[in-house]
Amino acid sequence: MNRTRTGVRLGMRANLAQFSLLVAVNALVGGVLGQERTVLPLLAEREFGLTGYTVMLTFVLAFGVTKATTNYFAGTWSDRFGRKPVLVAGWLIAIPVPLMLIAAPNWGWVIAANVLLGINQGLTWSTTVIMKIDLAGPQRRGLAMGLNEAAGYGAVALTALVTGYLAARYGLRPAPFLLGASYVALGLGLSTLLVRETRDHAHVEATNHRSRADGRHDHLHAGLTDRQVLAHTSFREPALSSASQAGMVNNLNDGLAWGLFPILFATAGLSVDRIGILTALYPAVWGVGQLATGALSDKWGRKHLITAGMLTQAAALGLTATADTFLVWAIAAALLGLGTALVYPTLLAAIGDVAHPAWRARSVGVYRFWRDGGFAIGALIAGIVADLAGLRAAVWVIAAITAASGLLVAARMYETLPRHQPRSYG
Repeated sequence: MNRTRTGVRLGMRANLAQFSLLVAVNALVGGVLGQERTVLPLLAEREFGLTGYTVMLTFVLAFGVTKATTNYFAGTWSDRFGRKPVLVAGWLIAIPVPLMLIAAPNWGWVIAANVLLGINQGLTWSTTVIMKIDLAGPQRRGLAMGLNEAAGYGAVALTALVTGYLAARYGLRPAPFLLGASYVALGLGLSTLLVRETRDHAHVEATNHRSRADGRHDHLHAGLTDRQVLAHTSFREPALSSASQAGMVNNLNDGLAWGLFPILFATAGLSVDRIGILTALYPAVWGVGQLATGALSDKWGRKHLITAGMLTQAAALGLTATADTFLVWAIAAALLGLGTALVYPTLLAAIGDVAHPAWRARSVGVYRFWRDGGFAIGALIAGIVADLAGLRAAVWVIAAITAASGLLVAARMYETLPRHQPRSYG
């Protein structure tokens, strides 16, 4: 724990109340996303009569494009205006989403709602990540990210399960989306009234770093422009760019799971409540697993967990493509969740390891731009392949891309955990 003359302290224990509050807030963010996971693909087919997979996945495409773009600006705005205003703005934008999904007379309304949902998720989830990195300081980033992502995706899983039950008992609308509306109201209230600004914590960490480094050299790296941060995170810096491509591919296969898995399960004659169980199992293992994997990455390092996670995801997708029973699909969903748990908090921790505190929020925004761009790319690839060659062929293609991503991490990324590798600021 680091204490300063300004009273700002770094470390999870020193900031336990605010850190715990932000964990709860991110659970609500995840719940808003989870309201769609089981219900919306079935709504597309059963109420709106959509048959083409590419058209059906337009809601994932709209979500991915807007969330990816918003992620980038969330990092920049968090540095410029502060974290809390961006968080509150994200909740305000979420207010119409469940109401539009309940009232939607046509698929265009659903796409419009997902544009707003993408903005909401980009602003709120990005800022909760940045704020937890600010509070935790340099020592426990993996654990901090594990707790953040476990809360978010645990809520996605629980909400997917509950909305599947509500849809089976009361119909696809409105009951499942009323749950989402309650999450928005609670998240907005907590963020407005109780969450405190954390930007000063990043300033303190940057000051502490300067006191340990050569002043002229550190000033050069602390003063990167937005364009330089974009280039470093996307292409130039080996660890940052490796993490960006792996994050993009991770969400590419998550977009597949969100948009097409419920339809695949339905083709085997599974009921809505059983589809809800399978839809929830993957993010449930993902969410719970991150409680362990984030902390393990603080001990074992980042690179090998990321490589293993991407290859595990590829194997799980291959099993999904060959299965045709509830039990085997459940095993595949659990494996997919395990692979994602190995990857998700570890990638964020690696970004925090390498990016300088002065431009870390912007680097997180760029990383999340590429990562959530995977939703849009996955929707396009999966939809086109599914229309041309069938659902299972689409799953196989995404599995191959995921395996290639894991091998690229193994070949290009260096270990970023500070005791293994000196920090590189570009």
